[in-house]
Amino acid sequence: MRGVTINKGEPVDRALKRLKSLLDNEGILEEMRRRRAFETPVQRAQRKARTASKRNRQRFRYTSPTQDAAAAAAKEARATEA
Repeated sequence: MRGVTINKGEPVDRALKRLKSLLDNEGILEEMRRRRAFETPVQRAQRKARTASKRNRQRFRYTSPTQDAAAAAAKEARATEA
């Protein structure tokens, strides 16, 4: 079970906000909302596609110069093969 410790003199609202952000980062709130109602297979596929696109967008957001050079070299190699 997840939880946060309340520091001395800390408002309860701030502790709740920390708890909510912790649960949100771990995906617990989303899982709870998802399990609240039945999800059809089509809705499940749509949700998975949505999360995959977000994950891939974030993964490819930051590329290093070596990754860019390697991708360009691979693209050039495919062009020469064809």
